[in-house]
Amino acid sequence: MKILVTGGCGFIGSSFMELMLDKPDVSIVNIDKLSYCSNKNICKQYGDRYELIPSDINEIANVLNEKYSDIDQIFHFAAESHVDNSISDPFPFIESNVTGTFRVLEYARKHNKPILIVSTDEVYGSLSLNDKPSTEKDPLKPSSVYSSSKASADLIALSYFRTFGTKVIITRCCNNYGVNQYKEKFIPTIFNSLKNETKIPIYGNGENVREWINVLDHCEAVWAASQKGRFGEIYNIGSGYECSNLELVKKAIKVWGADESSMSFVKDRKGHDVRYSLDSSKIKKETGWSPKYTNMDAFVELASGMWKK
Repeated sequence: MKILVTGGCGFIGSSFMELMLDKPDVSIVNIDKLSYCSNKNICKQYGDRYELIPSDINEIANVLNEKYSDIDQIFHFAAESHVDNSISDPFPFIESNVTGTFRVLEYARKHNKPILIVSTDEVYGSLSLNDKPSTEKDPLKPSSVYSSSKASADLIALSYFRTFGTKVIITRCCNNYGVNQYKEKFIPTIFNSLKNETKIPIYGNGENVREWINVLDHCEAVWAASQKGRFGEIYNIGSGYECSNLELVKKAIKVWGADESSMSFVKDRKGHDVRYSLDSSKIKKETGWSPKYTNMDAFVELASGMWKK
């Protein structure tokens, strides 16, 4: 099996490629523009089973020639994903997440390739602390340019299924954690602050709640959806484990051996959503997937040890 991965040098994409290349009958072509947060050394050990094409996904039609006609399936991870960056400069998010996804969908349509679009729980918008988890049938109410761009991409993808019959599946995942996550994300920020003896910045009062999933569970779910899911469908991917930002910081501080003087409450993010939570019963029922890691305690201890080295 030969698969095309977009954004494979990112945190989640690289984890997915490593999972796939553990399967001896899989080879990968990876298109990645190698931006500031890319892992450029990923998958070097796999030889001719792995090929990197250093290119923006908007150029997909130009860089994939007839040599790549034997690709069996596309996994679209490439995206601008940091909400703070979308507030300071929205343009790259529209260019990559909307226009870029359109270009990849066009390639899939013209070459009749099945495609899985990796999306986010943020497209559902903010839940209250008492709301039920979001289901795949809930309306989209994105708050940020980032989540709006991902919602736009999802809608375009679904229109390709409806209008052209393109074999599209969409997955929407909660917050990921794991090894090799880029430093701008929340967990690396916590441990880098502790290591450098600087204050851990916490937006607002820290009561915003997120559902967290181990990146390995996410990647297994993406694979399960691609093999057992139905075209034209959306699948939520979550762990069922929720905690507030403040709870997470306190876990890390305790494991590190620091105290609450390490925390600093800063001005809240613009449009900061209160809570995300996903109902993942659909993917469990249809594919048999379920998360192996159902809380973050073990990873927080692991991360603490890694950052102390």
